[in-house]
Amino acid sequence: MLVNPELHELLPQLQQAAPHAKLIEMSAASARELAGADAALGVCSAEVLSKAKQLQWIQWLAAGVERCVQQPLVRERHMLLTNLQRTMGPSMAEHVLGMMLVLSRHLDYFLKQQQQAHWVKDDDAQAPQLADLEGRTVLVVGLGGIGTEVARRAHAFGMRVIATRASGRTGPDFVSYVGLPDELPKLAKDADFIVNCTPLTPQTTGVFNKEFFATLKPGAYFISVGRGRSTVTADLIAALASGGLAGAGLDVVDPEPLPPDSPLWHLPNVIITPHVSADTPFAEEQRNAVVVENLRRYAAGEPMLSVVDVERGY
Repeated sequence: MLVNPELHELLPQLQQAAPHAKLIEMSAASARELAGADAALGVCSAEVLSKAKQLQWIQWLAAGVERCVQQPLVRERHMLLTNLQRTMGPSMAEHVLGMMLVLSRHLDYFLKQQQQAHWVKDDDAQAPQLADLEGRTVLVVGLGGIGTEVARRAHAFGMRVIATRASGRTGPDFVSYVGLPDELPKLAKDADFIVNCTPLTPQTTGVFNKEFFATLKPGAYFISVGRGRSTVTADLIAALASGGLAGAGLDVVDPEPLPPDSPLWHLPNVIITPHVSADTPFAEEQRNAVVVENLRRYAAGEPMLSVVDVERGY
């Protein structure tokens, strides 16, 4: 089994989960070992797939799997692909709510005032208008593992939660309405916050474009933790610059890394984090637990966790 060097410290637990498996770190794998490998943990390059002709299972170390599903050999060989969608949901959802609070409470503005030792009260003409999350509507685009955790936390704040989901209209009790992707423009008109939690597929690429932003009501905010390429960056910049969009919280952008000359860096009411919403100790613990458990299940011939539908791309 091929193992990404990123999992080096996890090797003892992996070996315990599959005592009879030969675990080989990619950096030390020989051509013969590549050719005979039947599983890969955190490895999905075209070069490796072409050489690992016995490969049956790939455990990806992220929620988004577009890098894997776009590899023709994954489909041609009907490989089993698993990801970490649900393990990252709680951490990413907290990041989303953090961005929503910063934007609605204008905490970025007050931080700048603090750095200048400037006490700004709400009766000051310079002070921005604060807003509550309670009673406002959030549209979660992509009610999967991540989107569901966003919805759960937004509901706990007293927000009305609506969502879209490609796989059907079913959803948890704390979501008021679940629509299909083609209902996105209609649902977006009522939303105070729109949260992009979608995987990257042909259907979601560029879905947040000029036409989409034009449907939003004044004062709406856009939060993106799904995939950067689902948003047309130039259209997002135009919506922010015109004031049609009140603000944005972006953990994913297109391209990544964001170029230093991008206008997004300097637009007011924009929060940018460098794709770190799942980079927490808790998320890492959850990731490791799933990788170890899936290896145990694979070795035992049991059903796997977080199986990806390769045709759908998530």
